[in-house]
Amino acid sequence: MFLANCANRGRPSGGDKDLIPPKIIKSEPENFSTNFSGKEIKITFDEFVKLNNIQKQLIISPPMDPAPEILPLGSASKSITIKIKDTLEANTTYAFNFGNSIVDNSEGNPYPYYRFVFSTGEYIDSLSVKGNIIDATLLKPDDYVSVMLYEIDSTYTDSTIYKKKPKYITNTLDSTTTFSIDNIKAGKYKLIALKDENQDSKYQQRSDKIGYLDQPITVPKDTLYTIKLFKEVADTKIVNPRLISGEKIAFGFEGDYENMKINITSEIPDDFSYSVTKDAKTDSLYYWYKPRFKDTDSLLFQVTNNNYSENFKVRISEQPRDSLIVKVAPTGSINFEEDFIITANIPFVRRSNEKIKIFDKDSLKVDFKTKYDSLSNNYSLIFDKTENNRYNIQILPKAITDFFDNKNDTLIYSISTKSYADYGNVRVQLQNAKYPVIVQLTDEKGNVKVEQFVWKNEPIDFKHITPSKYYLRVIHDTNKNKKFDSGNFLKQQQPEQISYYPEIVEVRSNFDYTIDFTLL
Repeated sequence: MFLANCANRGRPSGGDKDLIPPKIIKSEPENFSTNFSGKEIKITFDEFVKLNNIQKQLIISPPMDPAPEILPLGSASKSITIKIKDTLEANTTYAFNFGNSIVDNSEGNPYPYYRFVFSTGEYIDSLSVKGNIIDATLLKPDDYVSVMLYEIDSTYTDSTIYKKKPKYITNTLDSTTTFSIDNIKAGKYKLIALKDENQDSKYQQRSDKIGYLDQPITVPKDTLYTIKLFKEVADTKIVNPRLISGEKIAFGFEGDYENMKINITSEIPDDFSYSVTKDAKTDSLYYWYKPRFKDTDSLLFQVTNNNYSENFKVRISEQPRDSLIVKVAPTGSINFEEDFIITANIPFVRRSNEKIKIFDKDSLKVDFKTKYDSLSNNYSLIFDKTENNRYNIQILPKAITDFFDNKNDTLIYSISTKSYADYGNVRVQLQNAKYPVIVQLTDEKGNVKVEQFVWKNEPIDFKHITPSKYYLRVIHDTNKNKKFDSGNFLKQQQPEQISYYPEIVEVRSNFDYTIDFTLL
């Protein structure tokens, strides 16, 4: 009895974890069948399977419209059934690329990259187009990039990709940047890549990234193609202008806003005035006006921007005005290269520098200059800073007057500088550069932390950099407009080239770095 009571208590372990993927027992018809004319395909496995993330994983080439019904959905079964609803083209090879969507029900082991292929003709097309995807601005392109072939025939135009699905399609899935479009026939094609956000196999400028080769390709050809993905700047457009508070109209926009002109075409009084600012976070321009219109319920506007022009009627009503809210940045700590920014939710119209004062920790007055950005509606206070110092910024009453004649109360802010030794310095020396260029340090997501525009061959110094890991990249500014210009498919314009330094730049405090970057 003593020995029996000493036995270990607990549940059985159940043995080793199942790591074996499901196996296909049979398919009806068989894979790679020819002269297919049916409406249903059934694939049977040796165990219960389910479909995982089928919306992204499954690629049907050529696409079918309407799409076939794939079963089971949300449950497990020992078979997958494909019910075809489209009228299939004659003498065409079709491929169902399941990716890693087929998994066993018990452990989720995938049947990797399963493809079911059949032909409505006498033979299976066997040609392929292969290559890789890169991103115009990022080190690594997005996952699930669709790569498409549009047949160049009498019906093809550059607008086809907006309206029709491609002849053939594949997907890079989530673990690779390479692609292979298989089982295609010989011909001439336009090669397109899309980060297809709504998965409709058509290009949507607002949501999708696109990449393309300048010239059509001919199949067969033993070539590996590289496609560069980019996000087009949306066509200029105003969207849904509306009154959102007293004498404040929001003009939502797409595309370029810096050259947008908003002109009122309604009759206006002699003392009418207006101001335009941009929302810091959203794609909206705010049109501020005064005085209030009391005898009308709508205002007429014409908005123009280069080749864009559109008229709008905006309904107005009596609503309360916004109250003045002043914000500043940075707070707490300020870098030696930073300016102190004062901004507000209502446009500034006047400021009094005599009522703005800066004192250091020894109560010594600090001289400063100001710069005003009307569209962003902010004042920059520009002043020299020393290490380990504290600066008190006093904005006295009535120093700032806004569009509606509101004035500030007393505002006091305190910011500090660190030691020079708390930062690192980076010097970049470029080889083989064609100037001008824009040199940037970014984070891993591509957000720009610091940048310099460079006209000639000289060392580029980034001083007082916060210790962190950075990516160094160079924009080849071919049109000399001091910014990155993306591509445009209809204009057959590729994005400006960006070169990434191959190593991560790890900036440490109290270190000076010199980077020699040879551009290819």
